[in-house]
Amino acid sequence: MLRQKRFLVKRVNWYKMDDFEPKIVAFCCNFCAFAAADLAGAMRLQYSPNVRIIRLPCTGKIDAIGLMKAFEDGADGVFVAGCLEGECHYLEGNIRAKKRVEYVKKLLAEVEIEPERLEMFNLSSAMAGRFAEIVEEMTDRVTKMGPVYISRQKEPVKS
Repeated sequence: MLRQKRFLVKRVNWYKMDDFEPKIVAFCCNFCAFAAADLAGAMRLQYSPNVRIIRLPCTGKIDAIGLMKAFEDGADGVFVAGCLEGECHYLEGNIRAKKRVEYVKKLLAEVEIEPERLEMFNLSSAMAGRFAEIVEEMTDRVTKMGPVYISRQKEPVKS
């Protein structure tokens, strides 16, 4: 047991190094947010390479399980980017996604993960600069918080 504790301390210290690079997952709507990301690339805008974009037909397709699964699979931060409110190509998909994101934020708080690691953004396909800003904002936010599981690491349960 003592050996395991020393290993955990070493592991925590390793994660707290200054070279922590967060893993961020972006669930992007095909018509607006993904198009904005594509335009940002075409315009050669500089932003952090830490984001992994998952293209969805509509952000209304995302569910609580998918968002929680991203954290379970190692994401340090997640954001959902959809159409501007009231301009969803699937009518109300982005409004449903916003409600689901708020619900998952409550779930994250219950499992002792900072809800600030999850966010919903609305943009149009022409907002490439805003997409780059969002990536930088999320990267900075998550970098300040550190790795997701270190902040809530506790003593192992004794059986």
